[in-house]
Amino acid sequence: MIKELYYKSLELASRKSSKYFLAFISFIESFIFPIPPDVLIIPMTIAKRKEWLKIAVIATLGSVSGACLGYFIGYVFFNEVGIKIFELYGVDNASFLKDKVSSEGGVVAWMTLLAIAGFTPVPFKLLTITSGFVHFNIIYFIFIAAATRGMRFFLIAFLIGNFGPAMKKIIEKKLLTVSIIFSIVIIIVAYFVYNFLINFTN
Repeated sequence: MIKELYYKSLELASRKSSKYFLAFISFIESFIFPIPPDVLIIPMTIAKRKEWLKIAVIATLGSVSGACLGYFIGYVFFNEVGIKIFELYGVDNASFLKDKVSSEGGVVAWMTLLAIAGFTPVPFKLLTITSGFVHFNIIYFIFIAAATRGMRFFLIAFLIGNFGPAMKKIIEKKLLTVSIIFSIVIIIVAYFVYNFLINFTN
């Protein structure tokens, strides 16, 4: 099933309406769809290298919008809808996280997880839904989602758009390494931002 969805996504990337499909897939990938937007971003940017910026913006806006819906599902409909999505990915319990995330250390830990999931192949959708379920701060949530998803999609589109198809294999091989480096940077920044906000509000 996953392979079929993957090849179908590649097929959609070659169509004139590919930008609409990119927005849609970026949106649903943030809360249920298993195939990441990268599958469309790479071939679309190869075909239209001058439009790499527009492609990255569409993917980011779609992904963040979908993340907000995932948050809403977790916040309001976790038991009715969220848990069923979790079961699709082999996860059957997230209740234990609620108390842990409410603590100060838990907030920083959750910001870290969000940053990693937003920029790496870790299933982002599980974090968006759980963020709503544990009532994680919505402002922090949107900021981290926009920053990490944006950096990931802009980086891929920029490299393909400026260096061509030769970058495709490099991205596919080195994306995880680059993702880890960026995630560490994001975690450090998030930690200092969080401490600044805590000190500022006290």
